[in-house]
Amino acid sequence: MPDGLSGDSADTDVKMFKNAADERYEIWLGDIRVGLVDYYERGGVVVIPHTETLPDFGGRGLASRLVQFALDDIAEQRKKVNPACPFVAVFIKRNPEYAELVSQHS
Repeated sequence: MPDGLSGDSADTDVKMFKNAADERYEIWLGDIRVGLVDYYERGGVVVIPHTETLPDFGGRGLASRLVQFALDDIAEQRKKVNPACPFVAVFIKRNPEYAELVSQHS
């Protein structure tokens, strides 16, 4: 597993990391990377173009947990986000506490 931030979880098999070298956040279940959130930075804004979960692990809320982890990390860095990925945009709409992170230039 890559070095990075470890997410807190009641389920000890689930780990979340920021993989800065590959510009993505990752969620692992045991030794399997089951999902990711790609990102890149443009002018101080973190653009999230893509989120994915392995098909066999869909429907468990893992992508939502990972998006929340990513947005919390972005907020901690005091940066703005461009939710180019439709999944992330919907997540923010459903969780308005993250609306202030959205860049006005998104």
